[in-house]
Amino acid sequence: MKKRISVFCGSSTGNDPRYLHQAAAVGALLAERGVGVVYGGAGYGTMGALADAALAAGGDVIGVITRESAGGAAPHRGINQLQVVADTHARKARMFQLSQGFIALPGGAGTLEELFEVWNSADLGMHAKPIGLLDTNGYYRMLLRFTDHMVSEGFLREKCRDRLHIEVNPAALLDKVMAGLEPQNHYGKPATRPAEPGLLSGIG
Repeated sequence: MKKRISVFCGSSTGNDPRYLHQAAAVGALLAERGVGVVYGGAGYGTMGALADAALAAGGDVIGVITRESAGGAAPHRGINQLQVVADTHARKARMFQLSQGFIALPGGAGTLEELFEVWNSADLGMHAKPIGLLDTNGYYRMLLRFTDHMVSEGFLREKCRDRLHIEVNPAALLDKVMAGLEPQNHYGKPATRPAEPGLLSGIG
């Protein structure tokens, strides 16, 4: 099975050019390492920068977009696959199913929703896929402080907080996330992973 990572990011560019630059860096790095990109399917904002850079580096890019958005200007027309699903719930489920790991870049409420859903489901034992958070320009600094506050107030376990791999450098973050894609046995060789459930045969 080809390795793929879902990247959660925004349809906006942000107010600092570093957001676009690092989104592009993530796309290029994933392609260079032979990892497919799964993302929200748009052709603009940090989503577009991610997809364009991955494609330019010879990568495989799958966009997952809702039926409502697919008919407008949103879809990226140059990616390898554009999968259209019924709604945002189906979109998140499809992205999860296609991916062996997740990276969240700076983004808005939708990005946070996607991040928190995979983070919480990992804490509930529903999956063991690695989750990375790219803290470009200190974007997530206050969120990370709040997670520490949640721990100190007894509403979040340290184990749950520590499931997030956090880096400011895209390459360093990808190193950590990719290390979780192939668990190592005690001989230092890749361990055999259980087979993933079959992918959905239809599109919403």
